[in-house]
Amino acid sequence: MNVRRSTALAGAATMALAMAVAIPVGSAAADGSFVGAAHRVSTIASTVPANGDVNPYGVAVVPTDQGRLYRGNVLVSNFNDSANLQGTGTTLVQVSPGGRVTQFARIDSAKLPGSCPGGVGLTTALSILPGGWVVVGSLPTKDGMSATAKAGCLLVLDSSGKVRETLSGHGINGPWDMTAVSRGPVSDLFVTNVLNGTVAAGGATVHKGTVLRLTLVAGPDGRPPRLVSSTVIGSGFAEHSDPAALVVGPTGVGLSRNGTLYVADTAGNRITAIPDAVRRDSSAGTGRTVTGNGSLNSPLGLTVAPGGDILTVNAADGNLVETTPGGHQVAVRQLDSSGSPAGAGALFGLAVQPDRHAVYFVDDATNQLDLLH
Repeated sequence: MNVRRSTALAGAATMALAMAVAIPVGSAAADGSFVGAAHRVSTIASTVPANGDVNPYGVAVVPTDQGRLYRGNVLVSNFNDSANLQGTGTTLVQVSPGGRVTQFARIDSAKLPGSCPGGVGLTTALSILPGGWVVVGSLPTKDGMSATAKAGCLLVLDSSGKVRETLSGHGINGPWDMTAVSRGPVSDLFVTNVLNGTVAAGGATVHKGTVLRLTLVAGPDGRPPRLVSSTVIGSGFAEHSDPAALVVGPTGVGLSRNGTLYVADTAGNRITAIPDAVRRDSSAGTGRTVTGNGSLNSPLGLTVAPGGDILTVNAADGNLVETTPGGHQVAVRQLDSSGSPAGAGALFGLAVQPDRHAVYFVDDATNQLDLLH
């Protein structure tokens, strides 16, 4: 039986592989928008692995063949275990565009190579670096409740799915979402954090959410990348615990070609922009507001389309919203219509399908990877 959550979470186990289906998607769109020609949603596959983990969160497209990673496939992280307890999911699955599903990793918190305060509960923070290094966030709980949430860490896995390193401390405190950019041996991770004072506030809103830039340098001789610096580039975002969503705070991030980092300010119901994100050495606060309200309805996952438009998915309904860098909301697509209110709690991570005007996204209500095309 599926369990619908009111904002960011949903789902119980759907063990069988979903058949590919397509359904019409109603929307409004402006000419020239990235999703303007996309009117259908197809189910690619179930994201539930053998151990029954549910609530798919993170989505990342594999850029090149490396080890057990295959170009064009999609990695998906699971946040809940088979009992649907938040912050206890331990698996990453790999899904081919044709719907073949394999388990890429199952992470044992007792066998980590370093510190990860609280254990393992895989979040939307998911990126793939050169060399096939997979970085995924952990915001763990003991019992699925926000009162037991701990700081967690970033887990660094090699291309065979083995955890080789953990990154903790350095401002990492409830890593919730992430994007990355690499140039030669250097990679920058941009990570949102949602546990700075959140648990202690007991449900009250605090304005302590942060965005970190973590700079990593590739390791020699097959060793994992090494953390060399941590910089707070965004701060003061609203965040609070929530009985249904565990925690609400700054979520999706996406980097534009000009170095602006866009942030989905979920509690503020807006998208903000942090300029010069790769080079700045101080916090921009919450940044400049790009757009707010309108069709936004607690934006969660965020990615930047090839042309520069910002794609977000809503926590409080089943819609994707496309916004220009100038702040114009130019397209809306309904991705999930189940539940009451329609689509609430179903959407989280998303990623553009390479070389197509199409978007992969996870549906937490059905525990599936779907494609808007």
